[in-house]
Parts: sequence; C-alpha cells; structure tokens
Amino acid sequence: MNSQSLKLPSFAKVNWGLRVLGKRADGYHEVRTTLQTISLKDELEFELTKDGIIRLTCNEPDLPIDDRNLVVRAANALKQRYQVTEGARIHLDKMIPTQAGLGGGSSNAAVSLLALTNLWGLSRVKADLVEIGSELGADVPFFLFGGCALGTGTGATISPSVSADESFERHLVVITPKASVSTAKAYASLNLPALTTPVDDPILSSLQNVANSDDLPPWSLCDLSLDDLQNDFEAVIFDIEPEIRRAKDKLRQSGALGTLLAGSGSSVFGIFADREAQQRAMKVIDAESGWRIFPCVTLTRDDYRRQIGPELFHFFEQG
Repeated sequence: MNSQSLKLPSFAKVNWGLRVLGKRADGYHEVRTTLQTISLKDELEFELTKDGIIRLTCNEPDLPIDDRNLVVRAANALKQRYQVTEGARIHLDKMIPTQAGLGGGSSNAAVSLLALTNLWGLSRVKADLVEIGSELGADVPFFLFGGCALGTGTGATISPSVSADESFERHLVVITPKASVSTAKAYASLNLPALTTPVDDPILSSLQNVANSDDLPPWSLCDLSLDDLQNDFEAVIFDIEPEIRRAKDKLRQSGALGTLLAGSGSSVFGIFADREAQQRAMKVIDAESGWRIFPCVTLTRDDYRRQIGPELFHFFEQG
C-alpha cells in the first residue's frame, strides 16, 4: 500500500433479520434489519491519476463499467462534492454474485469512498462519507462500519453493535442459485400499506421509536437467536423463484442450525455449529447447474477494519 495505489478487499454481507414495516410517503420502504459482514469478498485496485478521469475495468464482462456501476458513481460523487482534480484507475475483481442480496455493489462503493478519500488526500469527517454513501444506496453506509449493525429508516441509518456476542465467529454456507429477483419486484410483491393514517398524519415516528427501542428481539442487537431469524421477503420471493426455496431446503438438509434468505436477493445462507459441520455440508450439498456455493465466516468490526486497513478508518474518522 502506498500513496499512489491501493489494493483492498470488499466484503459481502448477510442479514440476520429483515423486517419491512411499510411504504413511506417518499416512496421508499421503512425497514428494520441487522446486517453482518462475511468473509466472501471482491478485490478492488486503485491507482491515482492526474488527468481527472475515472476509469473502471472488471474481470466480469457482463458488469457495467460506466456510471451504472456504484464504484464509478461513488468516485464521481466524491470528486464532485470536493472538487477533486485528480482521477483514478480502478480494477474490480468480482467474486460476490450480483443481484444476490449480498451487498456486493454497495460494499464496492463504500470501499471506493474510503480508498479515494485516502488517495486524493481529502480530510473529511465521518458524516460526510456516510451522507454520500446513503445517496448511493441504502446498504452503502453499513460498509463504512462493518461488523454487525442495526439498520433502520430505509436501512441507511446505521447503529453499530456493541454486543460482546459480535466477537463470536459463525460458520456459514452461502448458496446463490440460478435465479434472479429484482429488489423493486420483491418490494412490490409485498403489497404493504402506506405508513400514514387515513387523515394523512405520518406514523413513521412511532415506527422509528419501535425500531430504536430497547425492547428489540435478540437478533437486532447481534446476539443471534436462531428462533428469531426472519426475513419478510421469503414469503414472496420463494413463490416468485421456487429454486431459491430449494437452495434453502438443501442447507437445512445438510445440517444447518438455521437458514435464511440473504437480503432481498437470490442468495440463501445456513449457519453451522463449527467449521467441521460447515465442511461436511460442503461435501454433501449437490451443486446443481448454475448454483454457486461459498463457505464463509462472519467478520467482526475489528476483523473488517483490520483486513481493509485500519489506517483508512482512522483517517475516515478524523475531523
């Protein structure tokens, strides 16, 4: 790592729980979710340039490398806000499946914000990057923290866990079957009521009070209870794509202690008692055509920052 270039991991996430409370007046949805970084990762390489141009390349030929990609959008947002004259060459080595509920694009965006803040010599407080991240996507702010965190509002209001249980490493198997469900279609299928009363008085404040209350179920504080694993999207996504339900059933049959849909996408994950149980499951799960299967472990916030580079987070929190 030097002042002219950086090579950084970009980790995926799962959701220990995801509750969709209703549709907001601004058209977005009010959610309560617990996010957890895991060891599945992409890699990003950044090189400082003086020509002011953002160039992205990727090992995945089907992935857009223009402003449809969150990496490019993150770089341009940072560049525009702080009137940066330098540019960057960025290469993305993609391993996290796309549109799979694992947060790969959001993670790429957050790591890009951290890397380019460093390479471009910006001195900004944490709130600036969080604000830019929330404008890019609901999951982006989470990846500026890592570990385990509660997400409320649209999911972009992040409260990192201070639970001692976060230090307990959990062994997972993630399956991404050959299926696709857009986030927009998943939300539309929930057919939720608007978060207003008949006289149009907003009730969001009361729901937000519930979301931030001390009387939350254990998963919301990252003290994972298998009985509390819940994702509201399962009720609709399994009907849209039965292949995803079959993948979840495979995990249960292979000895998973608990299983859940990851986010609003097509991946599912199983939680196993230890590494040996995880490895046994990897041997017995028959990978069907088009399925991708990943053994993973959870990453605490300290693990996450150590692997990306503690100096980036120290710099990020100054000011």
